Amino acid sequence: MSTLTITTIQANLAWEDKAANLSRFEEKIAGVKEKMEIVVLPEMFSTGFSMKPGELAETMDGETVSWMRRVAERRKIILTGSLIIEEEGHYYNRLVWMLPNGRYGHYDKRHRFAFAGEDQHFSQGHRRLIASVKGWKINLQVCYDLRFPVWARQQMNRTHMPTLKGDKIAEEGNDQRVPEYDILINVANWPERRNHAWKTLLTARAIENQCYVVGLNRVGEDGNGIYHSGDSMVVDPMGEVLYQKSHEEHIHTITLSRQQLDETRTKLPFLQDADAFIIQNEEQP
Repeated sequence: MSTLTITTIQANLAWEDKAANLSRFEEKIAGVKEKMEIVVLPEMFSTGFSMKPGELAETMDGETVSWMRRVAERRKIILTGSLIIEEEGHYYNRLVWMLPNGRYGHYDKRHRFAFAGEDQHFSQGHRRLIASVKGWKINLQVCYDLRFPVWARQQMNRTHMPTLKGDKIAEEGNDQRVPEYDILINVANWPERRNHAWKTLLTARAIENQCYVVGLNRVGEDGNGIYHSGDSMVVDPMGEVLYQKSHEEHIHTITLSRQQLDETRTKLPFLQDADAFIIQNEEQP
């Protein structure tokens, strides 16, 4: 059965100091001895959660994306995390999914944290990004997105599954509803003062979507004096916490089991009874 290895790097961030952050993350990645396939970095990992995009934003050819490309190619890993991007006159809190061959995909954070003024400085994303790795489907989100379950809700795709009759495949078959993703990854700068919500919501997303959830948060105090306790977690489809770390920098590598996921969905086919949700794209009239 297929497995997938994910490495999370829970770290403090140097406030608005790209060079320091990139150097420290490169050192941390180089020090990992276990096999790495996907390496996850926090939200705005090169700057901290800053509301100064005019000073800190870069293009997709800029310093941080170029660094991600170089590290991914050198280490032969998929590298992901979010950063501040300027594109066509707009600023985005953009998660980049960098492949070892230098190609990438990206997801722009949909739910901007108005409580901190993020909606005044950054444009909204409109499209989900579901990446495919070794047959696994991975839904990618950023921080505040976690509070909105419809944005994470499995969109059940119908597929025609032939049925077995004896040793022959029946032509008529059955229509099955297939979950569109298997893992939800959320990268964050989530303050300690609301860490109970963070931990509860990560577990809820795993249970309601019958998927693994990887929540990667930063630790330490940011430039606004806000403390982050980390509490990075990996949760299985039944809501069991496989990993959690609080109040310190920590690198953790975990191997997820496809067999466990498939068995859970087969024995408890709750998603087959799920309501369908459709989110209207604001870009459309």
